[in-house]
Amino acid sequence: MARTSTRAGRVALAAVLALATAACGGGSDAGTGGGDRAGGGTGAVTVLAAASLKEAFTAIGTDFEAGHPGSTVTFSFGGSSALAAQINQGVPADVFASASPTNVRTVTDAGNGTGEPRTFARNQLVIAVPKGNPGTVTKLADLARPGVKVALCAEQVPCGAAARKVLTAAHVDVTPVTLEQDVKAALAKVKLGEVDAALVYRTDARSAASDVDGVEFTESAGAINDYPILLLRGAPNRAGGQAFVDYVLSEPARAALDRYGFQAPTG
Repeated sequence: MARTSTRAGRVALAAVLALATAACGGGSDAGTGGGDRAGGGTGAVTVLAAASLKEAFTAIGTDFEAGHPGSTVTFSFGGSSALAAQINQGVPADVFASASPTNVRTVTDAGNGTGEPRTFARNQLVIAVPKGNPGTVTKLADLARPGVKVALCAEQVPCGAAARKVLTAAHVDVTPVTLEQDVKAALAKVKLGEVDAALVYRTDARSAASDVDGVEFTESAGAINDYPILLLRGAPNRAGGQAFVDYVLSEPARAALDRYGFQAPTG
């Protein structure tokens, strides 16, 4: 679930920079976790991110490290609601990237955010089916057919809330055989052939294209999720966390998100 990248050369460079700073009479700010302001925020950066961001953020983290010598980024991916709860319980982290504004609001309402959340991407649901579509699911209404086994995300996580919104608006009554705590878990049920279909994000179906097919449906336009990112108030490495947030909002990161199928934010 987590990825940590370290390189001996970057550690050595960080040590050189620290020595140079000390020689010039400079000191590091308390609470920056070794962040180097002149270097754009070096040191260890911990990011809690929605499960659907795993592939895109892994690539973005690698690019960030390459452009910020001395930095290492560690990710913990999971359901946005669970991550928000962890933050509010005091789990140390620098950045939170959620699959919906609702879970970020949980963090900011508790006083654990810094500044305004920034929307950096959007995502849309598709119906994921096993390769070959053995359940012949071609539209949203097919999920309510007798005998069709469906996996959904639990409603407290963004993919589940979006699925419920779509199904309610379309008057499609689905009784799922399982409710999963994040979108990757729902997708896994499809990959394993345990269900005939699951409502997942377009990006997740795309990342698993060798194992599943994605069935587009028009009703999904009524529940597109915005993805906000937030620097956390208790960030051990505030400078590094801010540098990562800034990078996610940059054009190179936007290009990476595009490659993985995320839509650009509106406005």
